[in-house]
Amino acid sequence: MSTSPSVLPSLESRIQVRELASSEIRKVANYAMGRDDVLPFWFGESDQPTANFIREAAVGSINNGETFYAQNLGRPYLREGIAHYLSSLHGKTIDSDRIGVTGSGVSGLMLAAQLLVSPGDRVVAITPIWPNLVEIPKILSTRVERVSLEVSDGCWKLNVDKLLAALTPDTRLLMLNSPNNPTGWTIDQQSVDIILAHCRKFGIWIVADDVYERLVFDPALKSAPSFLRSSQEGDRIISVNSFSKAWTMTGWRIGWMVVPPELADDLAKLIEYNVSCVFEPVQRGAFAAITQGEWAISELRQRLRDTRSVLLNGLKALPGVEVPEAGGAMYAFFRIEGQNDTLMLASQLVQEVGLGLAPGGAFGPEGNGWLRWCHAVEPEKLLLGLERLKRFLT
Repeated sequence: MSTSPSVLPSLESRIQVRELASSEIRKVANYAMGRDDVLPFWFGESDQPTANFIREAAVGSINNGETFYAQNLGRPYLREGIAHYLSSLHGKTIDSDRIGVTGSGVSGLMLAAQLLVSPGDRVVAITPIWPNLVEIPKILSTRVERVSLEVSDGCWKLNVDKLLAALTPDTRLLMLNSPNNPTGWTIDQQSVDIILAHCRKFGIWIVADDVYERLVFDPALKSAPSFLRSSQEGDRIISVNSFSKAWTMTGWRIGWMVVPPELADDLAKLIEYNVSCVFEPVQRGAFAAITQGEWAISELRQRLRDTRSVLLNGLKALPGVEVPEAGGAMYAFFRIEGQNDTLMLASQLVQEVGLGLAPGGAFGPEGNGWLRWCHAVEPEKLLLGLERLKRFLT
């Protein structure tokens, strides 16, 4: 009996999904979530709740009965607020007709991939990286090549020549996250300009995951170097961002995209077919955040500088621990001499001393042997976690 042709695409799709890498962070966290004896540092979020003025805006919206469908690309007031914020941040006009409000940053990354790639396309990603950026293109049957960051002189660095060699004329898309999760590597402006010029030459699209752009450690920088800031009309750049990190709104699930004007209508279609729209009370909270929340970002940046200092000083005092320097985000990405299987190590840390860290292998094969520790928490928690790591090592 022959198999119906209509069954084959479904079977191929299931095989494709089964080949995706599952989250090693979740493997560790799901095992220990809810245990009172475990200190969790595995997820990338602050231990502080969203600021009151943001919550109050959302509550007011609910009380006012704003519970209906919104526009696919987001309410005009929020799109205009985001456009004004970005124009001020990057020193160039970014019109609201280029803005699409998305149901989270990760949703924006999926939408960007759906906009740009077709089966068989070649995608290049700078790694180690949050796994969604390399697994999402695979869902759409692309080929993903990885270009790894390197540790040089005690710092995370990008070998730009190596990246340019990988960005061949047949490359459709470059996926880049800076400041980087998990390493904290932050691109410099010279590298932005070199990479952008190369991608212009060959017509390569750039999807910039800018979720951590405000979380830089240099107090003289308002944000990380940006492809948006260097962009010109006609550039093939999509910026994906989120309210999750800089405004401590991880559970709200709202982000935005900046696309070339000619893609806005297509983006609206894709949002319709993915999530339709974002709940308006969430949009009201996001509008309050982006128009009134600069002080909250400043406070968070100072806290992250302080907590990073606490964590790095503590880690460097332990035997056999290497912690390269980085320019931003909210993580220490470190390794312990002689420990190569960090999924096993992360599991042992939970079991033996109640310390919950993210295994480096979750961010690709380049990350195996490393651990990620989120330091967006109270210093007292970090000190207690360091004591537990010290006890494990000794």
